[in-house]
Amino acid sequence: MEFGSRLSAMQDPVGSGCRVFVAVMIAIIAAVPIADHFLPEDIHLAHVLVIPVALASAFAGAVRGALTGLAAVVALVAAGAERHTLFSENVLVQLGSLVMLSVLLVLISALRERRRHELQELREVSRATQGVLLRPLPTRAGPVTIATAYRSAGDGDRIGGDLYAVARTARATRLLIGDVRGKGLCSIGDTETVLGAFRAAAHRQAPLAELMKSLEAGVRWELTESWDGPNETDIGERFVTAAVVEIPDDEPYVRVVSCGHLPPILLHDGTVTTLDVPEPAPPLGLGGLTGSSYAPTAFPFAPGDRLLLYTDGVTEARNGAGEFYPLMSRVAEWADRRPDQLVRKMTDDLLAHVAAPLQDDMAVVAIVRDALGGRPPHARAHAGADTAADAGEPDVRPAGRGL
Repeated sequence: MEFGSRLSAMQDPVGSGCRVFVAVMIAIIAAVPIADHFLPEDIHLAHVLVIPVALASAFAGAVRGALTGLAAVVALVAAGAERHTLFSENVLVQLGSLVMLSVLLVLISALRERRRHELQELREVSRATQGVLLRPLPTRAGPVTIATAYRSAGDGDRIGGDLYAVARTARATRLLIGDVRGKGLCSIGDTETVLGAFRAAAHRQAPLAELMKSLEAGVRWELTESWDGPNETDIGERFVTAAVVEIPDDEPYVRVVSCGHLPPILLHDGTVTTLDVPEPAPPLGLGGLTGSSYAPTAFPFAPGDRLLLYTDGVTEARNGAGEFYPLMSRVAEWADRRPDQLVRKMTDDLLAHVAAPLQDDMAVVAIVRDALGGRPPHARAHAGADTAADAGEPDVRPAGRGL
């Protein structure tokens, strides 16, 4: 990283490091005719002149590379004139070779600069698009504190197929986490479809099951409408695994609906357990095949408890030996951390585990219930319809697999 930052500083058109670098290259070029003056006639340093041109073109940009090449040609002409061999066959061949090599190096440098600028513009567009699609979640929503982390597969993209969103009702907080089939930039369209459908449906006066049915219908319609025919991915292969959790403000439990997604992890009094839904629904986009009821399952979620939502980019991340990331055992070590600390620790540990660019998108949402009660006045999530109170007293199910 340090070496890369130094190279970036060299390529900065107005950077002082770049100017010093070019000055050193010019000094080397000026030293060639001076050295030729004192060397025997059978020793020539003309071949050295291509080195500063190559270095300047590689690290200082096309313009400075061209100026360095021009200085090298002038130095070679001066050396030939000083020895009275400027028009000799040897010097003319050296001069022609230096000019051609300089032009070639400058052209390559110009292409590299153009490509670098295009990548930079792409990254800026990617960041802007991510800000629109995957909006940052509020740090508080009702009586819960939220923290998130997101990484996309590969090195360049900041947008991928994992997603999350939050919505407030009058007396509950709803969170969505999902994983679109595919990864990276190719999954942006389906990501926008799911987030748009959730944001539109979450504000309606409907229980959680009705919200999920509306979400499934919206996603299935969008995926069908955007299908371009047999040349595109089979419509049956476009789906989104998702989980939606609803946390009532005044009651110590959490409702979970899973659409083929990984179970949330509950951290309670030092124990780590998964919240396994007994009858998960099919992934979004495929719900019409089974007619699922999307009945939510309630689990205990008391003040001080933490909930972790995540995608398979976390659980399926492998190290060089092919070992999966041990999420459950690692999270147990940070069970008492604040959500932001938990997310940061887990993300750093995951990246250290793979020690390479991620092969799949990953998203993590950590939640802690601070207290029972209504929404604090400074909560920043959007307020919508009340649905938690309409569901009645839930049949609370104990947490599932533990560590």
